[in-house]
Amino acid sequence: MKKLRIYLDTSVVSHLKHEDTPDKMNDTVKLWRQFKNGLYEAVISDVTLDELAAAPESKAEELLGALQEINYTVLEQSPAVQTLAHEYIDSGALRQKSIDDCVHLAFATIYECDCITSWNFKHIVNLKTMTGVNLVNVKNGYKEIKIVSPTMIVEGDD
Repeated sequence: MKKLRIYLDTSVVSHLKHEDTPDKMNDTVKLWRQFKNGLYEAVISDVTLDELAAAPESKAEELLGALQEINYTVLEQSPAVQTLAHEYIDSGALRQKSIDDCVHLAFATIYECDCITSWNFKHIVNLKTMTGVNLVNVKNGYKEIKIVSPTMIVEGDD
């Protein structure tokens, strides 16, 4: 059976060390364990790496080090990613201030990930965004993308 190809936005990687939100951190650690065990294919982008590197130095080192624990694919920026991200804005799926979130969604769509996972409920993991993004995707000939939290992936993994 084909492994699910899961795009990780920056919030997921950063929650590996978010002790102030223990439930989210625990589910992220469970997801990380599943990646280590080869259950899923992890995908990130050069934008994710840039955002992680922009964290305070000690945190950036810790998070980038955590990435070394799993196998992952790094996706490279392309004009198609930028175009699709701006279409999400133009359609009203998200606002201009959320352009980085749109870029993550566009990466996951264009590079045919099965889903994108995020802890960003305000801008990414919500019904308005899911509906708007998928309307734009279908209009442009892309498949619909599932937008989920890590909890939705690890649920039932006891």
